[in-house]
Amino acid sequence: MSGLRERFGFLKSGSTPRLSELFAADPDRLANLSLTEQDIYFDFSKTHLTPELIANFVGIAKAMGLDARRDDLFGGRIANPTENRAAEHTAERGEGAPDSVALAKQLHGRMRALIEAIEAGALGDIRHVLHIGIGGSALGPDLLVDALGRDIGRYDVAVVSNVDGAALKEAISGFDPHKTLIVIASKTFTTAETMTNAETALARLAGRRSDCIAITARPDRAAAWGAGHVLPFAESVGGRYSLWSAVGLSLAIRCGPDALSQLRAGAAAMDAHFRDTPLAHNLPVLAALADVWAAHGQGQQTRGVFAYDERLRLLPSYLQQLEMESNGKSVAMDGSPLSAPAGPVVWGEPGTNGQHAFYQLSHQGTRVVPCEFMIARSGHEADLAHQHLLLASNCLAQSEALMRGRSLAEATAIMAKKGLTGAELDRQARHRVFAGNRPSTTLVYPLLTPFVLGQIIALYEHRVFVEGVILGLNSYDQWGVELGKELALALQPILEGKESAAGKDGSTQALVAYLRG
Repeated sequence: MSGLRERFGFLKSGSTPRLSELFAADPDRLANLSLTEQDIYFDFSKTHLTPELIANFVGIAKAMGLDARRDDLFGGRIANPTENRAAEHTAERGEGAPDSVALAKQLHGRMRALIEAIEAGALGDIRHVLHIGIGGSALGPDLLVDALGRDIGRYDVAVVSNVDGAALKEAISGFDPHKTLIVIASKTFTTAETMTNAETALARLAGRRSDCIAITARPDRAAAWGAGHVLPFAESVGGRYSLWSAVGLSLAIRCGPDALSQLRAGAAAMDAHFRDTPLAHNLPVLAALADVWAAHGQGQQTRGVFAYDERLRLLPSYLQQLEMESNGKSVAMDGSPLSAPAGPVVWGEPGTNGQHAFYQLSHQGTRVVPCEFMIARSGHEADLAHQHLLLASNCLAQSEALMRGRSLAEATAIMAKKGLTGAELDRQARHRVFAGNRPSTTLVYPLLTPFVLGQIIALYEHRVFVEGVILGLNSYDQWGVELGKELALALQPILEGKESAAGKDGSTQALVAYLRG
């Protein structure tokens, strides 16, 4: 199961042609390595994939049981064997086991009824919403509200996750305590950071537990805590996949419940494509193959995500959890150690900001960073169309520059025109050489709407799943976050002076002593 090096042995056979050579050798390269699906255009021709490599990878995916694993995912069967449960986020958008889909629709109806009650004033004169969560209970809602809630909404919405008091103080700054609704999202309703922030927010806003809305897979705990309104979601929906459930409430309050419905509809459309399309023409599959090829064919262990869309500025943060918590593993499904790296390091910033920060490394650094560009065909600001044109020009220029580069001869000719000669000409020219041959993909979508954002997020979810199947790991557990939680709980009473630090390592004891003064 874990023999990744053996499974991908064909990747190491011979040197890889340059991108320019691949284009020259195949006049149909763009047609063969691009795909239009549901008005989304995905160009992966500027990677070092070839039709032959794709065929090999598809064979591996089939050998690893991708078809059956995909059927298990959509059928509500066990997809997360270490926790012995299904992964039923697709049921939240209508694609899954019939009973799970029916339950999701029932719970969505409860959420819509609560939103209608809020709008009717049944919970008071609400003008502000404070959404408290962490991880998937905050990253998803924060992305949705920031991306979709800029031009619409009668309510101010703030999302707070960090237990640092500065985050909470900033979030509620300017909120009228008498017009603020507190929403607490926690799958277990025991997450220390979330529950601490909830209690502090109640104290600061002079609120009552009975006025709070709890969103959780443990409604019994929320009721015992005293929440007056509880919106459950299924235990089989993972936290980082939960924005489709009642965890998306803050978007529905800000933009109306139809916005969340449209988001789910976009995801459902991508679900249907992923479920029904042959692997060689399947958008999430092809995106996953580009990742696997970069990591295991090229040894590139990081990927930059650069959305040339200010409304997607929080997408890299969201993807960091989705990808690195899902596939940041070192153990295969059967418990054996993986023999090759899994889970790329994902990071990014919106364009054009990154061009004036870290793109220098992407173009001329010694590390090759596969880049993922995203751009809308149309911007929301119709009165500023010229700025969207400049934005798009920069996006396309970056992928072209990464692939094309600039040779020493070209750089020398440029500097010679400036009057340089001899050794100084050579020295200056070398600083202006770009190696090129650096891979990138480009995703083009229409105007960013709830439907389109749903498509994009679902595309990434399935991409992560496919990569996990090919690598032979479980993408739906996250045991790596548990140890730190356990140790934090043990350290809190030590920092409070209630318990001794004896038994801790010397470094931790010294840090405790320093922090305690």
